[in-house]
Order: sequence, then structure tokens, then C-alpha cells
Amino acid sequence: MARRSDAESRRLDEAAQAGWLYYVAGNTQDEIAKKMGVSRQSAQRMVSLAVSERLIKVRLDHPIARCMQLSLRLKDRFRLQACEVVPSDPADPSSIVGLAQAGAAEMERHLKSSESQILAIGTGRALRACADQLAPMDCPQHHIVSLLGNMMTDGSASAYNVVVRMADLIKAKHYPMPLPVLARTPKEKDILHNLEPIHNILELARRADATFVGIGNLGEKSPVVLDGFVTAREMKALEKAGAIGEIISWVYDRDGKLVDHPVNDRVASAPLQPNSSKPVYGIAAGESKVGAILGALRGKLINALITNEHTAELLLTRDQAATAPD
Repeated sequence: MARRSDAESRRLDEAAQAGWLYYVAGNTQDEIAKKMGVSRQSAQRMVSLAVSERLIKVRLDHPIARCMQLSLRLKDRFRLQACEVVPSDPADPSSIVGLAQAGAAEMERHLKSSESQILAIGTGRALRACADQLAPMDCPQHHIVSLLGNMMTDGSASAYNVVVRMADLIKAKHYPMPLPVLARTPKEKDILHNLEPIHNILELARRADATFVGIGNLGEKSPVVLDGFVTAREMKALEKAGAIGEIISWVYDRDGKLVDHPVNDRVASAPLQPNSSKPVYGIAAGESKVGAILGALRGKLINALITNEHTAELLLTRDQAATAPD
């Protein structure tokens, strides 16, 4: 059998999703159109394609079916605005390959808006992979703003400068944050944040129409240690204080509360906004990140999630075990 192109695979994935929503979940075509961000005519064509490609029998004959079920369970359990679960690679359940395509598709839904949008972007391997999957577009009406500094401790640029990469692809005005990830002191952070250009960037981030962030796990091999932002001694102190994950360098515990530690006093990133009314997408997968993702979900640091099937199953299992009565 000839290998399908990425575009053809994505078309069938969308048809499978539409077919599941129509035949299994009982959604109308108008409801499908709204949920998938397409016209009613497009939703109708997707459902028809699911039938013509024999994706629909008594059940949905496609891996996306299990993913859709997990997505709905996560959405209900954590009261999420949106949740997408992509199939896992059995040989590499922590792979970000499927996440990159799903994240790019969600970004493109916002970028296709004719009205001006502010997209706030974090950093990291997963988000950079999403940016690399974006189709070239011409979006002069939109603003892409960085949520954290793009400078390493020696002043060099970060290897995962997502905002600049996105701006190159979509021709949008962009706002990188020319700051170190961590200031040397809280006083230095305040001085930097009071600079007019930085103040303007932080204000744009606060007003973002959609936010996309990676979710990092903590430990001696975590990126914040390997990149030199946090020392091994500081990491041990953070873990002792209950730290379990980080989002744009803000360190939090299993309940999503910021950890009381001097490291958080020096974070130069835009403030996290728990319980945001606007979508805040966390993009992450892998068993090592389950605790960090759960903390972000419990603390409402994110209200939308893009992950894979293996991680979704672990999230539901561990959260259920943690909340079960003794």
C-alpha cells in the first residue's frame, strides 16, 4: 500500500473525528462545525468522507476513537475548554511527533481569523516542533508574543526561540522578550520589567487571545538544570519544597501552587494566570511529565491540553488513585 502524505493523513484524521462526533457522540453537523472550527459544509463533507473511506462501521474503525474517548474524559474531569489526545507511538510513547501536528493545527485555527489575535507563546522542544509544522501564512493582523526571556545565562540566544520561528513562517508582527530566563535578584527583575518595551510585551501577554505553553518536569536532568538556569543544589531544595513541574520557568507543586522558593522570586517570565477565561494550551507528553501535567491541570494553570494516548491514560489513572478515598 502506498504511504499516505501528511496532508492526506490529517484529512482522514479530521474525517474520523467528525465521524466520531456525529455517529458516536450524537453531535449535529452544526455542533461539529463549531467544535472543529470549520463551516457546516466542511463538517458535512468530513462526515461523508468518514463513511466513504469505511472509517465508520458499527464503531469508528480508526485509532482516533480511543483518543476521542480519553479526550472527553479528561475534558470532563478537569473542566477543560479543549482537549486533544493523539495516538501514541508504541515504540516511543513520549514522542512529540503527533503533538506537533495537533498543536500546529490548533495554532492555525487562531491564525486563520481575519480579526487581530494576540498569541502568547512559551518555549521548549514541543512548541518548537509545533512551530515547524505550521503552514506558511500571511498574517500581518496578528501579534505573536513571547512569555519568557530568550537569553541563556551567557547572553546567547535560546535554542528554542519559538516566537521568531513562528514569525518567519506566518509573517506576523512578533515580540521576543530580550531578557534572561532568571534575573540575578528580585530587584533586578523589577528593574527589567519596568523598562517600557518589556512592560509593553508583558501587557500584550496578559491580553492574549490564546496561549500555548510547554510543561516541564523537574529533577537533576530537567532542562532548567541542564541549561544552567537552576543549580543542582537549588533543584534539590525545590523538590524538597514540593516542586513537581514548571511552566515558562515558574515552579509549582502537585496542586499547581507556586512554590515558595527564591528561584520563583527571580523568574522574569510573564506571570501565570490561573483560571483564565481565554484558552491556555499545555502541550506535553511522556510518563516523566505526568506529575507536572496533573499539577498544571489541578491548579488551573492550563485550561486546554494536547497530549498523547499513553499520557492521557496515565493522567486519568493517577488522578483517580490520588483522589480515591482511603
